[in-house]
Amino acid sequence: MRKNFIISFLFAVASLIIFQTAVSANDIKFVQVTDTHYSSGNEFKRNVLESTIKDINTLKDVSFVVFTGDNIDKADPEYLKEFVKIVNKLNVPYYLVIGNHEVFKSGDLSKIRYMEVIKENNFFYKPTKPNYKFMKNGFMFLIVDGAKEVIPGSNGYYRQDTLDWVEKQLNKHPKTPTVILQHFPLVPPRDIVTHKTYQAEKYLEMLDKHNNVIAVISGHYHINGEQMKDGIYHICSPTLLNEPYQYKIIDIVTTKGFSPMIYTQLRDVNIEQEQ
Repeated sequence: MRKNFIISFLFAVASLIIFQTAVSANDIKFVQVTDTHYSSGNEFKRNVLESTIKDINTLKDVSFVVFTGDNIDKADPEYLKEFVKIVNKLNVPYYLVIGNHEVFKSGDLSKIRYMEVIKENNFFYKPTKPNYKFMKNGFMFLIVDGAKEVIPGSNGYYRQDTLDWVEKQLNKHPKTPTVILQHFPLVPPRDIVTHKTYQAEKYLEMLDKHNNVIAVISGHYHINGEQMKDGIYHICSPTLLNEPYQYKIIDIVTTKGFSPMIYTQLRDVNIEQEQ
């Protein structure tokens, strides 16, 4: 199986010698998969997703997998049900972010119903709301929802109550390094008006008041892009559906006395062609 690794580095706050000799135990590796756009009856999309799950299961020391939105192609409970049944085959826990393709309150899949469908098909899935947090290896991870369910659209919108919730978590854990996982990026990899996040600067200003956010990880734009802004690493990853079919492995390494270092790898998935 062909594997292609593209390695990017950030937070170059320590030399290689320091990194090699002073790595602490509070390290974590996880996987980001984004914009799978799963559709019932689409054998190609099923094949890509199933192949990805199988490939992730071959990796060592992965703590969890996060699907950062547009997991299904439209707000259809059957799409989500099938998607969950496939990703249930992962050997590690997974977490879901809601994207702009996935919910429509006037249709069959509101945000409340979205969370219910997941729970109905995965008894062990704990989150019950679109915004939630979890702790692992000394890090706090915040799942932040920016999807619109009343009038869905490709522009993200992080409501004030959502921003208040994020700030509350940051205030409660001021010394805990935090990673934010969401669908809509705050620092986009490309300037596309139809995909911009509404009032992203307001969100960024709030984050600027806190010292514990180390990264914001998103999807939505279907392309890869990573950049540092005001001490926060903004990671945007490509859709799983474009060749080469890829997901991202993210390693966070902590060295005593230094800021965490984040390493990312885009990993190709070998898709067996349908006969």
